[in-house]
Amino acid sequence: MDFETSQLLIVMIAYMTLLILWGVYQGRKVKTGSDYAIAGRSLPGWVAALSERATGESSWALLGLPGAAYATGLLEIWTAIGCVSGIITAWAVLAWRLRDEAEKYDVDTYTEYIAKKHDEVGRWIRIIGSSTIVFFFFFYVGAQFLGGGKTLHAMFGIEPELGMLITAAIIVPYTIYGGFRSVVYTDVIQAIVMIATLIIGPIVGLIYLSNHPELFAQSMEMALQKAGPEYNSLLGGFSGFMAGVVIVGGFSWFFGYLGGQPQLSMRFMAIKNKKQARQARNVGIVWTVIAYIGALMIGWIGIAIFGPEGLTDREYVMPAVILEIFPPAIAAVLITGAIAAMISTADSLLILSATELSENLIKPLFMADKKSSGSLIMSRSVTALLAVIALVLAYYSPSDLIFTLVSYVWAGIGGTFSVVILLSLFWERYHGRAVIATIAVGLLFTIFWISLGLDKEITSRMLTFFVALFTAVVSTYLIPKKNLNI
Repeated sequence: MDFETSQLLIVMIAYMTLLILWGVYQGRKVKTGSDYAIAGRSLPGWVAALSERATGESSWALLGLPGAAYATGLLEIWTAIGCVSGIITAWAVLAWRLRDEAEKYDVDTYTEYIAKKHDEVGRWIRIIGSSTIVFFFFFYVGAQFLGGGKTLHAMFGIEPELGMLITAAIIVPYTIYGGFRSVVYTDVIQAIVMIATLIIGPIVGLIYLSNHPELFAQSMEMALQKAGPEYNSLLGGFSGFMAGVVIVGGFSWFFGYLGGQPQLSMRFMAIKNKKQARQARNVGIVWTVIAYIGALMIGWIGIAIFGPEGLTDREYVMPAVILEIFPPAIAAVLITGAIAAMISTADSLLILSATELSENLIKPLFMADKKSSGSLIMSRSVTALLAVIALVLAYYSPSDLIFTLVSYVWAGIGGTFSVVILLSLFWERYHGRAVIATIAVGLLFTIFWISLGLDKEITSRMLTFFVALFTAVVSTYLIPKKNLNI
């Protein structure tokens, strides 16, 4: 292990230790099941915003988007536009409404809101909605453990299996102890380090290039040789129908942000009041715009420094750039925060799965009073059990199976539940039986579309949304709203 890697490892150990202690400290304030599931719906706006951004963008903003920008040049702007548009719409239009609805219906989970909003079939919405979310996000947690193991292996040479155990040892204790509150407040630290990396990195990178103009000239010449002028084109050299496919494919990320990602919507629902919701909106939007510009810039700076084929793995362009332009000590801090943010995404997914399972499926069967002292014990027990099972799953299931199921999350869960949330908020005629039809058709369509490989032609991220929307509208008119006495 060389000096830079050793320094990075030392900084990471120190950072993670402080993060765990901070999460445990916040967990001491958890007294009830509601505190555990949704922080008592009392989050300050800036805390909710930073947590939502860290949860939604950790590995994507720090590894995925810079890597895509490094690989495709200017073409990746369309993906950024789709994501940023979706995030701004969610914060400006949906966040405060979901906060008000969570308070109105006195809910602690995402599915509980939908069930109480459409209480004529609330029981079935809880069963179907929660089961769907728990199943897919359960595999999502396993994927985060796998990703953490692979990242630690790539950065430090640690065996992937040991890396998975380390990942679990970092996030599981404070998640079990403090639930949603601990997860949210550790996310705040992650979001601050992430945005620092995405601001400071591009600025210093541009200064570095201004002092080494020969790098830019050489890299642009290599880029033109590799991909021709398309590398510097907003449409990647495509025209006509294919240009439209490129634009739509990038913009399709927009639809998943419209309330359909439960781990993000829960942050909206947990905001303390309307004033704090306005503060959260402003913080969330500003963070997003700065972060996406920074992520694209790091990818493009990577082209200038290393050339279009200088890195074997495009998703490590951010660590490579940071190590190149900063002294080892500073680079270690910035990269450590990035790695930690990616690894700790698992805590948000774990607590979401655990609360959906315990609050909507287990407690209604076994506990008459969800406010009792036993409620908190059960919540922690379910979280611990899910963590163990997800870790075992990550060890023994084929990674391609896990990542295939994860691929359904953004389209199947995101596109489908975005429709459910939007119509629940804005269309009074939409009713519970139509909700069930929307969830069933949206999810089955996504599985069908991706399983047949059609997602490579036209992305299901967009198609699922419109199929679910069509189903919701048609079933609302064709299926009468009535109490099924269930």
